This record gives sequence, structure tokens and C-alpha cells, in this order.
Amino acid sequence: MDKPKALKNRTLTVSAAECEELKANIIFPENKALAASAIRNKILCGNLFAVLDFLPTEFADLLIIDPPYNLDKNFKGLKFSKTSDDTYLQYLESWFPRLCRTLKPGGSVYMCGDWKSTYSLYQIMRDNTIIRNRIIWQREKGRGAQANWKNTCEDIWFGTKSNEYYFNVDAVKQKRRVLAPYRENKNPKDWQETPDGNFRLTHPGNFWDDISVPYWSMPENTEHPAQKPEKLIAKLILASCTPGGLVLDPFIGSGTTAVAAKKLGRNYTGIEINTEYCCLAEKRLMLAETNPAIQGYSNGIFWERNTFNLQRRYTEPS
Repeated sequence: MDKPKALKNRTLTVSAAECEELKANIIFPENKALAASAIRNKILCGNLFAVLDFLPTEFADLLIIDPPYNLDKNFKGLKFSKTSDDTYLQYLESWFPRLCRTLKPGGSVYMCGDWKSTYSLYQIMRDNTIIRNRIIWQREKGRGAQANWKNTCEDIWFGTKSNEYYFNVDAVKQKRRVLAPYRENKNPKDWQETPDGNFRLTHPGNFWDDISVPYWSMPENTEHPAQKPEKLIAKLILASCTPGGLVLDPFIGSGTTAVAAKKLGRNYTGIEINTEYCCLAEKRLMLAETNPAIQGYSNGIFWERNTFNLQRRYTEPS
């Protein structure tokens, strides 16, 4: 028998009975063309290689791609094995160029990976997009190492299909503490003085140290072994997808991209090979209808980590 969860463990699970009900919302594609209207705000359960060529052309505003990293990983029995850099690049080449045809001319691409796969990610992005940047985001989790540096960061490569693309910097500014406040004529310059400290809205850089990886006491947490935080994906969506636009995630896992898109007023299409993960995604989407909150993002502002009480004080009505 499974051990009962600890009282504060909020990890989301889905039962077999729930899964049977949730399957009604999932599309199980057949070998035929898929209309954009039919797959808008839908999760497709199937192998990307079987689905890819039936997706519509130029229907997505944004691609968020979180493929299996070049690591040994078990996704509910579907095992992905570490290979050489060149073999991993061949894996990316087998689907990424074909996926790019789903992107609108002004669309953007974000591709996730770690330092071991970034060599291959750079090459596939260089050959198929205009590379704009590499984001490094800090994971506060990570295994310690005795003879190496602890691995606490991951990469996100940012590219666009053309030189005409959408990027809303104002939507992703961060509220940060000001440690050395500068004054002009004795007045705060570009920062706000509050009883709880000094803060300013800053332009986002390409190193993100404000992300909390989902863990057992967070309601967004699932048992997926490579789940991305909603806050992380929210930044990508707000920066690079217009309100009402569509985000395509071909490795959607437990549904983080779809959930973040729904909470932020965007449309989504997700592809996932594992039925249970698809059901988890559907359950999270259902819960998002009554709880649109994203941890670390309040009233249009991204906050630093460990500022929850301040977020509540300055963004909730009194």
C-alpha cells in the first residue's frame, strides 16, 4: 500500500477513476490533418513523431519546448538514455525543423536544456532560428558533488523565426529590493520607499534567480520528474506571446505550459505521449478555472523569492 501523504504535502495526483473521466477532454490523434480550431486549448495524447506532420502550418505564436535532456531519465516507464552529443543532436534534428513550420512568421521559440545538452541545443537553434539570447535560471535544488561544482542551473535558448517578433519587456519586469538606493534631490530615483524596505521594478536580465522549483508543499507540484515551475513559463509567455495568442508545447508533460497560458489569457496546444501525464494536465487545467494564481507573480508583477508576505501586503485589497 502507498504511504499516506504528509499533512502539508500538496502534490497533485490523479486516480484511475479520475483519469477515465478526464480522457474525455483529451484528443487522441489519428493519422489525419488536424485543424487549428480543433486543437486550440487541447492536450493531444500521442507520440510527437506520429503527430508532427499532421499539425497545422503557422498556427502558433510561441513554441515552448522542454524535450528530454541528454540524461538517463524514466518517464513512467518511457526511458530516455544518455547518448553522445552528436547522437543527441541527430535526435533534435529529427523533429525540430519540422516543428518550426507550425510557428507564425513573427513567432518565438524557447528551448530548455542543461549544460550537458546545450552544445546540441545551440546548433539546432542556430540552424533553424535567429538566436536572441540564452537564459540561465537558477535551481535552488540540486545534488551535491564531492569532486565537482554542484549543478544548480539550467538553460533556455531564445530564438525567433524572423527579425519581426513580439517582445513585451514591461510585462516581465521584476520587483527587487534596492540595497544601495540612489537619490536625486533627496528623492528616490527609480525606486520606491516602503516601511518594509526599498524596491524598484527592474528590466529582466538573462540570469534568473527568483524561481522556486515545485516541491511537495506547493499546489502546482506533481510527480512528474522534470516539471518546470509555472512562474518560469509565465515569464516566457508574457514576454513573447500576445494576449489571446497560442502557445504550442510538444513535450507538455504534466501541463505546466497549458496551465500558465490559461491563467494568463493565452491559448495553448500541448502534446504528451503518456496518458497519465495528460490526465494530470487536464486536472490542473480544471483547477486553474477557480485558482488562477501563479506563485511569485501578483497583480502583474514578478517578485523575488521568499517575499510571499510582502506580495500579499502590497497586492491584495485591504
